[in-house]
Amino acid sequence: MRKILAVKILLTCSFFMFSGCSSAPDSIQAHEKDPFEETNRSVFAFNLAVDDYVLEPAAKGLRALPQPVQTSLRQHVQWTSMPSTALNSTLQGKAENAALAGLNFAINGLTLGFVDLMEGEEQPEPEDFGQTLAGLGVGEGPYLVVPMVGSHTGRSLAGWGVDLVTNPFGTLTARTPDSVVLASVPVSAVSARATYFDTINDVKYNSVDPYARARSAFYQQRTGLLRDNLSDQDEDDAFDSFFSD
Repeated sequence: MRKILAVKILLTCSFFMFSGCSSAPDSIQAHEKDPFEETNRSVFAFNLAVDDYVLEPAAKGLRALPQPVQTSLRQHVQWTSMPSTALNSTLQGKAENAALAGLNFAINGLTLGFVDLMEGEEQPEPEDFGQTLAGLGVGEGPYLVVPMVGSHTGRSLAGWGVDLVTNPFGTLTARTPDSVVLASVPVSAVSARATYFDTINDVKYNSVDPYARARSAFYQQRTGLLRDNLSDQDEDDAFDSFFSD
């Protein structure tokens, strides 16, 4: 049921984006990687409203909690991503990283990730299916802003959907109530919002064009993740036009 729900959410988001994006006129296509800018900006405004009324207040409340509580939640969120990192590292031929992620998940599973029992040990690099697709030579596709999800390229959105459906976390924790597993999604969102609280607020409140700056930041962050997945370095260079926004 969880996987079916995830697929429905992904398909709904994708349908919303592509049905609205298809009518974007050429006159507003400021970047070749953002052909659906008009619709993307509308969704970005919606996501900002959600952030104003939900995520930012929740993140502010989380930041008011004692630091050990914040750290435990952040560690738990990282722990839940380890199965996907292990799976995608394996697909990418990164055996050592896959082993580290698997070991991290197994050992920290004793505390459900709330306590890092591997503190001080080598940590795995995060890997997702979007990175796996990049390594296979799949094109990145257009820039998309998805309701409630945020910035993606077509490739990273497809990868996100696959990770959502195939993440072994749900299977490995089969005895955990659905409500607990589903709660990990908003907990992850609030934890990430709290971690990057000042940076996101700077984009929101101190930018002439928050949309363009958020788009630039996304490509910069994604380029760092993809650096060892892309064999064609010219593709990395193509992102540079976004950095000047």
